[in-house]
Amino acid sequence: MTTRTPISRRERPAKPALSRSAIVNAALRVLERDGAEKLTIRRVAAELDTGPASLYVYVKNVTVLHALLIDGLLADLDLAWDGTEPWRERLHRVIGGYINLLTAHGNLARSAIFVWPDGPHYLSLVDLLLRLLQSAGADEKSAAWGIDLLLQHASVTAAEWAARASGTGQEVDELTATLASADHERHPALAAFNTAAFTQGTPDERNRWALDTLLDGITRATLPVND
Repeated sequence: MTTRTPISRRERPAKPALSRSAIVNAALRVLERDGAEKLTIRRVAAELDTGPASLYVYVKNVTVLHALLIDGLLADLDLAWDGTEPWRERLHRVIGGYINLLTAHGNLARSAIFVWPDGPHYLSLVDLLLRLLQSAGADEKSAAWGIDLLLQHASVTAAEWAARASGTGQEVDELTATLASADHERHPALAAFNTAAFTQGTPDERNRWALDTLLDGITRATLPVND
């Protein structure tokens, strides 16, 4: 009879020490392999061969994990500007890139509406936007509030595009039908209006118009400075 030789647990390779960076890297692997819908604390813990409780020391919930993940994804975004490209075109390009990045991960796009990304890449994004708006002549408060507004616009746009791409969002035909049902007595302006205008234009055309409208307001607004 063969006797099984016991194996000491001390001979097992030591697991790497946990850190926020290690957790983000593991979460990115889960994201790329399984999609944002399957991204949970439990699944990331399994990727790191540990229990969920160990992760809560560094990441208190999935919302915080999403904030860290968005920062990790921002590492792939071009955040450089040497001043030669016109500020408006550079701003269009960076916001467009941010929208595309979030759209590729629908759940993260929805999270970005409610949370701020957390990390150095997010700070680089804010720094770039600040330099662009300052070069356009925006005052301190307009620049600060404007950055918040621009990132909200990007997050909402990405969430809408991601929902439509996944088949969970409403179709444009549904909006067309709703607007066409306006009652002449109850909604006289709408009933007499060319409601096709609501749905005209490509997503890129509408996004460019929206950004230009926001930028015109941000750079022209003069807000009172509180002491």
